[in-house]
Amino acid sequence: MKTRSLVIISLLVVTLGGAYVGWQKFGNGGDAPQFKLAKVESGPLTAVVSATGTLTPVVSVQVSSQVSGQIREIFVDFNSTVTQGQLIARIAPETFEHKVNQAAADLEASRAAVGVQLAEALRARANLAEAERDYERKKMLVDKNYISPAERDKARSLFDAAAAALQVVESQAKNASAVVRQREAQLGQARVDLERTQIRAPVDGIVVKRSVEPGQTVAASLQAPEMFVIAKSLSDMQVEASIDEADIGRVKTGQTATFTVDAFPGRSFSGEVKQVRKAATVVSNVVSYTVVVSASNPDLTLLPGMTANVRITTAQREKVLKVANAALRFRPPGITDEKKPAGSSTPSTVSPAPTSGGGGSGGGPGQLRERLTAELKLDADQQEKLSAVFAGMREKFMAARELPEAERAKASERNRAEIREKVVAFLTDEQKARYTQMNAEAAAARSGVGGGEGRVWTLDANGKPQPVTIKLGLTDGSMTQIVSGDIKEASEVITGQQTAKPTAPTGGGPGPRLF
Repeated sequence: MKTRSLVIISLLVVTLGGAYVGWQKFGNGGDAPQFKLAKVESGPLTAVVSATGTLTPVVSVQVSSQVSGQIREIFVDFNSTVTQGQLIARIAPETFEHKVNQAAADLEASRAAVGVQLAEALRARANLAEAERDYERKKMLVDKNYISPAERDKARSLFDAAAAALQVVESQAKNASAVVRQREAQLGQARVDLERTQIRAPVDGIVVKRSVEPGQTVAASLQAPEMFVIAKSLSDMQVEASIDEADIGRVKTGQTATFTVDAFPGRSFSGEVKQVRKAATVVSNVVSYTVVVSASNPDLTLLPGMTANVRITTAQREKVLKVANAALRFRPPGITDEKKPAGSSTPSTVSPAPTSGGGGSGGGPGQLRERLTAELKLDADQQEKLSAVFAGMREKFMAARELPEAERAKASERNRAEIREKVVAFLTDEQKARYTQMNAEAAAARSGVGGGEGRVWTLDANGKPQPVTIKLGLTDGSMTQIVSGDIKEASEVITGQQTAKPTAPTGGGPGPRLF
């Protein structure tokens, strides 16, 4: 009886096990591909440019010292409110007081020298008058033949010498007067330097930085030493954001912007683009431009130096037909972009960083190599070099995926620039021209301006993917506007595919031997 029960139980276990294995293999679809679907939606669409920046005061004044010396006193500290002209620090004044006294003494000496020269001028005029009278007398006596002409000529010489002596003395007097004015200027300069030992606030504001301590010596030589930084007003601040060159064309003065700071993660601040600076910054072959965004700060919540994550609204549509960008990137296995229209703005790039998440890998390195090989008509040697380029960049691609969103775009742009540089090195002139065009098309797709054509895939009645060509418009990075095409709202499009998880093997090797 026990044997029969054990046999029945064993048969039941074997039957149930076989049924489970059959369900896993056949009932669960086996290795047949399954598609991820998303619906075409209708709603608002906003294109934005994201960047990071630093909060700074609108007016920030650096207070320095124009004279050298030891700091005697400091009257303000961090966060002190100051008014224009307020004394905020003092440099030891003794050296400059002595210079003032010396300059005053030199001025008195010069004035005394002027008095001496004036007295000499009076004496020279008296001598000239006496010589003139003597010459006139002897001239008259010569006319009456009382004296010889030699006496008259001698008197004439003395008269001329007296006139020359007067001119010399008058010139010396003028020189002494000029020296007096020079000494007066030196005295004024010494007094100005003495006044500069008192460091005063140039504007009304708040001290946001103090770089010196009492007893410290400051040396004003070729560069004025920084002592304080005064923010004129912290109620009105600005964000200096760095915008990539691919996005700067969409940023205009007057556009609205929002930004967040790490100190207040749940709060969003609003602003407006005030300035787009034309000075370019190049870091690791990546060109960026500084955009100034206003930031109202009435409650003084924001502090200078905070990192802001900025989103600038460049375009907005109230109600459009839109599709997920993942659907535009999807390509069924074995399908390439060789026949894709030249103006397509499908968000696959010529030199992309790998995309994360599931779905099609239309912009991935594998299909990108196929596209470059087909469109540039690379030979075997060039294909080998292209594979080496992608293999060398794989680690950088993976590292970019781990970065925060704000830094990921810059890292991806650096990777794209490096790939472009390496690929161009082994292309012919004709291939370079075509590659430049491809990069321009990819940049336009990434910029969010839209335009051009794209392609999505839907399922037919038999569950097979079929392509649908559409005309694209605005994009916000995750959704793209459908301007026209044979597709309607609520239509389902393929965003990716996945294969069923492999089932565990039904049988295995022999179990472990105990003996």
